[in-house]
Amino acid sequence: MRIATAVIGLLAVAALAGCKSPTYGGGGGGGGGGGGGPAGEIVVGNILFKSSHNGTQNPAIDTVAVGSTVTWTWTATGSVPHSVQSLGTPSFASSAIETGDGKTYSVTFTTPGTYQYDCAVHGAAMSGRIVVR
Repeated sequence: MRIATAVIGLLAVAALAGCKSPTYGGGGGGGGGGGGGPAGEIVVGNILFKSSHNGTQNPAIDTVAVGSTVTWTWTATGSVPHSVQSLGTPSFASSAIETGDGKTYSVTFTTPGTYQYDCAVHGAAMSGRIVVR
């Protein structure tokens, strides 16, 4: 029964992830596909990171220029806690674990490299990559 509930929950999240929302904003390019809007905006959703620019998710993949600021915004997360946790090298300062819509976390990337991240609460189920050129 627990597996069936988990599968139904994952299908519901996948269905919701495909919905467009005006609160997603624009986002940072990279990872393929064009979008619109300024560099580096990523949605922290309910068990997903999603590039606002190109729609990639889990991993959300964005390419930004050196000196760009990337902002993660908690959107439609309800009472589920999430964070942005830097993984490996190179690294950036990780966020605190936050709960609630409208929270934001920003990092300015001053050194080229590929930066991996996930959610400290959900691990590999929520992941992303920032390529800084």
